[in-house]
Amino acid sequence: MTSELDATGDIGAAAPSQLAIGTRLVREWNGKTIKVLVTDEGFQFEDRHYQSLSQIARHLTGAHWSGPRFFGLVKRKVAAAAD
Repeated sequence: MTSELDATGDIGAAAPSQLAIGTRLVREWNGKTIKVLVTDEGFQFEDRHYQSLSQIARHLTGAHWSGPRFFGLVKRKVAAAAD
């Protein structure tokens, strides 16, 4: 059985090491649906294996990204407004 996480949903903070094998991460990027499968060896995207989500994010964007943040697994901390 696989579960699917949508980067637009509210999934809280989940470290990639806590993702169950078979989980599918889904994200829209520049009009394309990105689907990544969590495997026992890391991650699979477009029939290639990657050791980290950051490698996939860098491949897709050409820029340095936090993979967990790119896929919506880590929420951005919002600084509290000063009184």
